[in-house]
Amino acid sequence: MQKKVEKKLVSLCTGELFAAVLFAGMWIMYIGIMEWTKPYLTSLPPLYAFGLLELILLQGSMYWFLKLRQIKRRSRTRLPEGQRQMFQWFKRIDQCLIGVGVLILIKQLLEFPATFYWFLFLYVFALIEYINYFHIRLSYQTKEEIKDFLRQKEFRRSKLADELKYFN
Repeated sequence: MQKKVEKKLVSLCTGELFAAVLFAGMWIMYIGIMEWTKPYLTSLPPLYAFGLLELILLQGSMYWFLKLRQIKRRSRTRLPEGQRQMFQWFKRIDQCLIGVGVLILIKQLLEFPATFYWFLFLYVFALIEYINYFHIRLSYQTKEEIKDFLRQKEFRRSKLADELKYFN
């Protein structure tokens, strides 16, 4: 059982980190290869949404890394208070950045430049990741997880949300 949990946590940690690195590499490569995309991908709104997405992916990777380290030490308790405080702080910062993103979205809607679609796609992706980490679990990867989800017929609170629920 211990090895199975460790394997799952390694997969989650490295998966989020790999996604963040891969997305950044693809972003840079795409700008270099597709010269016409430079004005669209290097303007502030898409860069803002992309930065928000990257930040949330890195926070997720850090969370799974800390849980992995905890399991390897055979500690099945919640994160220590200092780490929970850090994630509570991340959550507040993310909420502020998402709020700023709403203002950018409104501005983009009024002007409707070509960057609107890039911004909207990245912003929604970041918002889904935020919800997945700090509120409800949205990702179900294995057949067993999907079957369990269908049996319960509702979304579960995310692991991090469970930990932060007991904060203070």
